[in-house]
Amino acid sequence: MVKPYRPPKAYSNKEFLNSRDARILRILAEFLEPFKRFREQKIKDTIVFFGSARIKSPKEAKLTLSKLKRTKASKRKLKEAETAVKMSKYYEDASRLAYLLTQWSMKLKPQRRFVICSGGGPGIMEASNRGARRAKGLSIGLNISLPHEQYPNSFISKDLNFEFHYFFMRKFWFAYLAKALVIMPGGYGTLDEFFETVTLVQTKKIKKKMPIVLYDSSYWNSIINLKRLARNGMVSREDLNLFKVADTVEEAFEFLKRELSKHYLSIPTSLLNNKKNKE
Repeated sequence: MVKPYRPPKAYSNKEFLNSRDARILRILAEFLEPFKRFREQKIKDTIVFFGSARIKSPKEAKLTLSKLKRTKASKRKLKEAETAVKMSKYYEDASRLAYLLTQWSMKLKPQRRFVICSGGGPGIMEASNRGARRAKGLSIGLNISLPHEQYPNSFISKDLNFEFHYFFMRKFWFAYLAKALVIMPGGYGTLDEFFETVTLVQTKKIKKKMPIVLYDSSYWNSIINLKRLARNGMVSREDLNLFKVADTVEEAFEFLKRELSKHYLSIPTSLLNNKKNKE
């Protein structure tokens, strides 16, 4: 006797799950699956690094410039390569800052506090994950599938490597766990992430304390004039205090350590000040 045809259950039907009608299920999966993994890995809070995917490591940038010089490339390509070498200092700075923050956080009780989190790709994202790895700590990568295929960098902790389809779900996970933000030099994506987060803090949609570091005044002052917004009455002068501009790794590290300790570790401000004075 021929067994009657048994159709697949809806949750096993790949054609359905990939259809327009099941979009809400895919969105929900990008909430529930990371939620489960973060819970299993005991990740409760993060420090998020934003910045350009195009910034190369000093080694890679110098190697590219050297090759172009040997092949007598065009002036335009040489200029671009020289700029890449100049910008590579931010890769080094992001990596060192992530290293210092990870070293500090690993001494805290309970452990797995303030885990470094990036967008999972190359450039500044890779640098921050690399710094955390060098400090022998965990780090998170929230990668996004793009037409030009942004692949996850190799420094993300294996169980904390995520792949998203929906930008807004990826952004949710950046903001939901974050206790601090580091905005390194970047382009459209970095500007979007910075302004969206600052807007959420400004409008108190994010109610938790969220120290934000905008790294390197010389870069950002040449890109955007935030003080002009205040002078023109488009934001209040107090809104310029929603973030801290830092010009060195040490300045950014001390600011974040102080703010996170004050707001999340119940360390009295007087004790922090005394410690700083002794140093």
